[in-house]
Amino acid sequence: MNNFNFYNPTKIIFGRGQIASLQHEIPAGARVLITYGGGSIKKNGIFEQVTAALEHVTWTEFGGIEANPHFETCLRAVERIKAEQIDFLLAVGGGSVIDATKFIAAAARYQGDPWDIIATFGTAVTGALPLGCVLTLAATGSEMNPTAVVTRAETRDKLFFNSDHVRPKFSILDPRNTYSLPARQVGNGVVDSFVHVLEQYVTYPAGAKVQDRFAESLLSTIIEEGPKALQEPDNYDVRANLMWSATMALNGLLATGTPSDWASHLIGQELTGLYGLDHGQTLAIMMPAIWTYKLEQKREKLVQYGQRVWHIQETDPTLIATLAIERTREFFETLGVKTRLSDYGLDAKIIPEVIAKLHQHQFVQLGERGDITPEDAADILQLAL
Repeated sequence: MNNFNFYNPTKIIFGRGQIASLQHEIPAGARVLITYGGGSIKKNGIFEQVTAALEHVTWTEFGGIEANPHFETCLRAVERIKAEQIDFLLAVGGGSVIDATKFIAAAARYQGDPWDIIATFGTAVTGALPLGCVLTLAATGSEMNPTAVVTRAETRDKLFFNSDHVRPKFSILDPRNTYSLPARQVGNGVVDSFVHVLEQYVTYPAGAKVQDRFAESLLSTIIEEGPKALQEPDNYDVRANLMWSATMALNGLLATGTPSDWASHLIGQELTGLYGLDHGQTLAIMMPAIWTYKLEQKREKLVQYGQRVWHIQETDPTLIATLAIERTREFFETLGVKTRLSDYGLDAKIIPEVIAKLHQHQFVQLGERGDITPEDAADILQLAL
C-alpha cells in the first residue's frame, strides 16, 4: 500500500426530512445564493422545503445551470454575487449544479481571469465563498470532494479543477429527492458512480486489501440496487443505498494508498465537450474499450473483479478478465446506457478531433501507469465504435 494523507471535512446530513437542517448549517444573517438547474426542484417540492428552512437568512436564486455546466453561465452568477454581496452559496441539484457552484465560489474571490482556475487545474485558487449542498441526484460524488468539471461552450472544452477551498461545508442527502428523476438520469448516475469505483480499483495490485474490499462492496451494492431504482423508483432503501454508494465512491477514501486510472473520464470529457454526450454515456463507452486495449496490464485486477464481484467461476485468467469486461458492458446496457460510439451516431471520423483535444489539454500520459498516449486513445476509440 502506498503512503497517503486523507482529510475530508465535509459534514454529511443523511436521511428523510433533513433539508430542515439548513437552519442549523448556514450562519444567521448570511446572504445566500441558491443555485439550481432546469427548475425541476420547483415542481417536486424541494425548492419549497429549502426556502422554508432559510427563514433566518436573506436568499436569492440563480437557475438555469446546464447538465454540463457552462463557464459562461457561471460567470453570470459571479456577477450576481458581486452585485448583491452574496456571502454563502447553496447548491440544490446534482453533480453539475454542485460543480458549477464550486467554480462560482472560487471565481467570486478570484482577481484575475476566471479561466485561470480551470487552466491551472485549480492551483490558482487561493480562496472561495463557503458553500453547502442539497443533493438531488446520486452520481458524481461532488457533494463530498474538492473537484469540479466545467465546460467552456465557446471552445467546446470540458475540463476539471481541484481545490480544497471549494469543498462543501455540508451536504444534505435525502434519498427521496431522487424519486422523480427521469430514467435516463438514473441510469447515467448509476454508471457514473460505478465507474468512479472502477477507476480506483481496476488498475494493478497495491496490497491495499481494505480499499479493495471496500470497492468490491460498493460495486456489488450498485449492481444489486441500480436496476431496482429503475423498476421501483420510490423504493427508499434502494435510493438510500445508491446515494450513499455514489458519495462514498468519490470522497477520497478509495484513493488512499492505491493507484487510479481516470483515462475513461478524461477521454470521455472530450466526447462530451465536442459532441454533447451525457457524462455517464461516455464512461459506458470508454471503460470497456480501455480495458480491452489494456487487458494484459490490467488482467490481475480484472480477474479479481470478475471473481469477487461477478462471481465468475472459470479457471483461465484471460477468460475471466474478458468475461468481466462483457458483464460490465451488459450491466450498463441493462440500465439503458449504450456502450458503443455508433449507438450515438458517431463514427471513426470523430477520432482526429478527439485526439487533437487531448493534445491541446496536455492529456498525453493517461492511465494508472501514464502509458496511454493520444495515439493509444485513437486505437481505444476504434475499439469503442
